[in-house]
Amino acid sequence: MKHTVIEKQNNSKLCFVCGINNEFGLKASFYEIENEELAAVFHPNDFHQGYPGRLHGGIASTALDETIGRAILIKDKNIWGVTLELNLKFRKPIPLDKPVKVVARLTEVGTRVFEGTGEIILENGDIAVTAHGKYFKIPLDKITDKEFKAEEWFKIKGENDPEEIEF
Repeated sequence: MKHTVIEKQNNSKLCFVCGINNEFGLKASFYEIENEELAAVFHPNDFHQGYPGRLHGGIASTALDETIGRAILIKDKNIWGVTLELNLKFRKPIPLDKPVKVVARLTEVGTRVFEGTGEIILENGDIAVTAHGKYFKIPLDKITDKEFKAEEWFKIKGENDPEEIEF
């Protein structure tokens, strides 16, 4: 099913998941879609390998954690999720030679905590990994003792940014 992209979320400089200057990172892009879900897309390479030709399970977990934790930004651009709990179920191996799509949504939003679920979906539509997480809501300016400056947290408009995402 195709989903219309509403907005692209920010990237950062050195984050392992979304950092554009992290040579070992995923360089993931995050897209808010019309049904209030968040889709992430990245292209794993040999640095992200577990078994030969397969994405490491810890990297899959990291991608799901980041995507579910960012889903709160759809509701409030000044809130970030800090992981309290993350549970995963690994169903199928994820190949390194194909783009990876992650989709997440909020399932419960309280005043201090939110919960969400997510999946890694393979190119053929199969679900490779499912996750459920619980996150503490933190204002973006309180997430670190470092200041979030424009050169650290910014929107990148790429020529390959999709208008629609299919999964």
